[in-house]
Amino acid sequence: MKEDNRKELGETFDTTVSLYEKMRPGYVDDLYKAIFEYVKIDGRSHVIEVGSGSGQATLPVLRTGCELTAVEYGENFSKLLKEKFKDYRFNVITGKFEDVELEENTYDLVFSATAFHWVPEEIGYPKVLSILKEGGAFARFANRPCISQDMPELANEINAIYDEYYNKHYNIRSGTKKWFTEEDAVNISKIPEKYGFKDIQYHLFYRERVFTSKEYTQLLGTYSDHIAIEEEVRNAFFKKIEEAIDRHGGKITIKDTLDLELARK
Repeated sequence: MKEDNRKELGETFDTTVSLYEKMRPGYVDDLYKAIFEYVKIDGRSHVIEVGSGSGQATLPVLRTGCELTAVEYGENFSKLLKEKFKDYRFNVITGKFEDVELEENTYDLVFSATAFHWVPEEIGYPKVLSILKEGGAFARFANRPCISQDMPELANEINAIYDEYYNKHYNIRSGTKKWFTEEDAVNISKIPEKYGFKDIQYHLFYRERVFTSKEYTQLLGTYSDHIAIEEEVRNAFFKKIEEAIDRHGGKITIKDTLDLELARK
């Protein structure tokens, strides 16, 4: 992604704080279990979270008793985080991970949930490695939603709507959308090796979520690439999606793949 596009899309999140807080899901318990089996985190641990958003991934780590510092670019999200986790050993640095100063060889865990793709790879991975203690861990994870294959007619209608609005806006060729696969997780897990990490692992977890038509477009309204579409076009885009869902029973089932990649200094 070009740097100017990365910056533009990244800044859109901070404009939808309340909707993001309401609609974005957290992460499954088994994912955290895998992290904590990989690296021991307790009251003596120091942790960095990269790109906390409204804190969907934060609380299970805070509950270990660790001291956690969130590095969050959005000022509005930073304010929300400070209030939300004020009763924990928690603080926020407002800024981009690649820009903020962090002490080297200090942290037991660095983690990032559906956010590390905003950080340029050639800057992000070396920086994570530098701030981790020897033996410390990096956990990168994300939620990858996909319309259920049990709803092929609805999926086809929505794909056609994306062709008409989203693909046209971004000049994307029709029919090129690719859902996340295990091969993608394997490829992501291999990236840290290039920068000196070891003990590479990846894990996959699954779940289903069901939305009404309005709930689904509210969820889409938290995605930076959707927010960046001109409002009038976006409203028409979302209206068409809601109408399609309502024609097919008023509900849409989303199957999530949650991928976790682990690496050690």
